[in-house]
Amino acid sequence: MAFYLPPGVEYFPHPLCADPDGLLAIGTELSAHQLLLAYQFGIFPWYHEEDPILWWYTHPRCVLFPSQLKISKSMRQLLKKQAFNVSFDSAFKEVIQACQLVKREGQDDTWITDKLIATFIDLHEKGYAHSIEVWQEGKLVGGLYGLALGKMFYGESMFSNVSNASKYGFIKLVQYLETHNFELIDCQQRTEHLISLGAEMISSDRFYKHLKTNIFNIVAPCKWVYAENR
Repeated sequence: MAFYLPPGVEYFPHPLCADPDGLLAIGTELSAHQLLLAYQFGIFPWYHEEDPILWWYTHPRCVLFPSQLKISKSMRQLLKKQAFNVSFDSAFKEVIQACQLVKREGQDDTWITDKLIATFIDLHEKGYAHSIEVWQEGKLVGGLYGLALGKMFYGESMFSNVSNASKYGFIKLVQYLETHNFELIDCQQRTEHLISLGAEMISSDRFYKHLKTNIFNIVAPCKWVYAENR
């Protein structure tokens, strides 16, 4: 049974107390502080605009270890041809707004609410939230965003207006994270798209052990500097 959190509460129940469907808690608020606290323990918000805030700890968990990235032959060819140009943290607002507009199967509206966007922009300005932009002929055609805490990256959403654009950006992100000794990418929920790139499902207990270890990985938040010629 999900826990109710009144406004202003600055704690969460233990994530392993989540319901079988992953729902952990209902309520509280979407402040930058509250989101950082939630993600530190693998908890994330997912709800509709008209609903109370729902907090989830899904299990099993879809994750990707950077060293396990799989790049298909066709994607290797695109990378070799430098089919797109990629930058980090140069158009965060545009990326998250584009993700908000994506129509997803089985969903009538988006979980990326205006309030969530405002909070993530705040986290981006503080150096915690990051965007990956994919460009073609100077136009933003794909991208993704997420949160970096310690040596874990918590992926949130992606969009693609051109075939393979988001996948191209994701591969560049994983390569960057591996170079910077990140241990894990939290993909939250399984999709065939992520599995094809090397993601796997792990138990909630195993995921929680990674979270506990990551608490001791102290990394100062900062803007990521990465850009290819556009």
